[in-house]
Amino acid sequence: MAQALHFAVSSPSPARSLSKLSYSKHSQSLFHRRIPATFVRKPISAVSSDLESSSHQVLVSENGKGGIFLAASPPQTAATTDSSVIEVDAVTEAELKENGFRSTRRTKLVCTIGPATCGFEQLEALAVGGMNVARINMCHGTREWHRTVIERVRRLNEEKGYAVAIMMDTEGSEIHMGDLGGASSAKAEDGEIWTFTVRSFGSSRPERTISVNYDGFAEDVKVGDELLVDGGMVRFEVIEKIGPDVKCRCTDPGLLLPRANLTFWRDGSLVRERNAMLPTISSKDWLDIDFGIAEGVDFIAISFVKSAEVIKHLKSYIAARSRDSDITVIAKIESIDSLKNLEEIIQASDGAMVARGDLGAQIPLEQVPSAQQRIVQLCRQLNKPVIVASQLLESMIEYPTPTRAEVADVSEAVRQRADALMLSGESAMGQYPEKALSVLRSVSLRIERWWREEKHHEAMELAEISSSFAESISEEICNSAAKMANNLEVDALFVYTKTGRMASLLSRCRPDCPIFAFTTTTSVRRRLNLQWGLIPFRLNFSDDMESNLNRTFSLLKARGMIQSGDLVIAVSDMLQSIQVMNVP
Repeated sequence: MAQALHFAVSSPSPARSLSKLSYSKHSQSLFHRRIPATFVRKPISAVSSDLESSSHQVLVSENGKGGIFLAASPPQTAATTDSSVIEVDAVTEAELKENGFRSTRRTKLVCTIGPATCGFEQLEALAVGGMNVARINMCHGTREWHRTVIERVRRLNEEKGYAVAIMMDTEGSEIHMGDLGGASSAKAEDGEIWTFTVRSFGSSRPERTISVNYDGFAEDVKVGDELLVDGGMVRFEVIEKIGPDVKCRCTDPGLLLPRANLTFWRDGSLVRERNAMLPTISSKDWLDIDFGIAEGVDFIAISFVKSAEVIKHLKSYIAARSRDSDITVIAKIESIDSLKNLEEIIQASDGAMVARGDLGAQIPLEQVPSAQQRIVQLCRQLNKPVIVASQLLESMIEYPTPTRAEVADVSEAVRQRADALMLSGESAMGQYPEKALSVLRSVSLRIERWWREEKHHEAMELAEISSSFAESISEEICNSAAKMANNLEVDALFVYTKTGRMASLLSRCRPDCPIFAFTTTTSVRRRLNLQWGLIPFRLNFSDDMESNLNRTFSLLKARGMIQSGDLVIAVSDMLQSIQVMNVP
């Protein structure tokens, strides 16, 4: 029988307290501690909705082994009330069956899709390897090419039982290179002379010549300026200006990639005048955003965000263009302006990305680690998922093993409890995309296990973020449930949520156990796949928590994902309580 902790919101007393029960995993005895929580009396209401679901058998591979698991496809037709089906990612299901609760990875993994990984088989290999979100970068490829990738990811989810979300990344208005005449890359060697020009070329392009998308480029740069390509991966010194052409000497060799970002420095400072005048969202970006809305992507990541107003405008635009859209907006923090307005940008957005490559081209390199930690911590405080991106395993574009420094960098991002890690060129055009993903996965698992074994429960005080009475109750419940889960060493937290907010609040607390997040909506399920520690399920449920729990236990036990005796704490949108129980 479940032990429940309730908020008595109808009491005439203005002050109320939450009684916290400590429940032994191996005993039915209980003891009480009083934790004060004061609220104002207001009514709370909740509703639920149901969607159709269907299931298929799919073949997955885990740890080199093959196996058949029952997974489910997203709904494609009108909603029904089939309560006998529960949908969960096939790989997660396999991990739970094989290794149990504590083995599940908490840090989510984002893979940029490019020529090396755009095929259906390659996408499936990434999904089997742990990809939670597929990122398409509108800097590269045509919309038709990206549409094909989206269709393949959707097909993968439908046919194979995965829940891979799709993130679309806008190009932004910053200065960048052209397409290198169709070549996938070019190598710049030390001392070579290259020409950067605003001239356009047809099929024939002079050797060592690069087009630039900014007409005033030749006028703005000066002899002696330092030109940084792709956040400093390649560096040039301006040695001569001839009309629209700028001659540069390579001072730091490296690989040039199509449409790489360009910045230039003068006397040790970033030249920002032109970039400051450029709009955050270009005319091409608006067309790409319309494309993303039409294709139903889950996330839109906005490049070079300068202020919160841009985010607010975009969210209003998305709402007007698609009233039923569940698209969330991710702010890419990659400029000085982003850092100056960081808190208001993150407040306005639905999440953030630490784009360290471009950020490192605008601030001194030694400041990037502290900037990353600041962004991660602020996102955690404000309950916004945060992605650490750029050059995590850059050497694996060409080599099958990472450097030890790269592994340490990945470990630090996991230790900071970032929601997600992202591969860029490693998965888009690298020679070893699956191996790179495997490194992220194995390092994440190892650092997370070390954290739990060493009992590194964080001392971070989470500030109250709720803006209403009902939200403050949910926040208090989730904070208390997460603390109880750690103290009682429960096997899992269950959360039933229509919007995903309570699941997100639990994730914010970073509990030791995994969080089973049950939602009625496929789009919410995919969106939750970006957040730390969440295992999102699609399940039709009612306002009757006792019925929901009994049915969930039955369905999960039938599929071997839980067993009798497992200790669970459950919370929900519908019932303002914490329920502690052993699986019958």
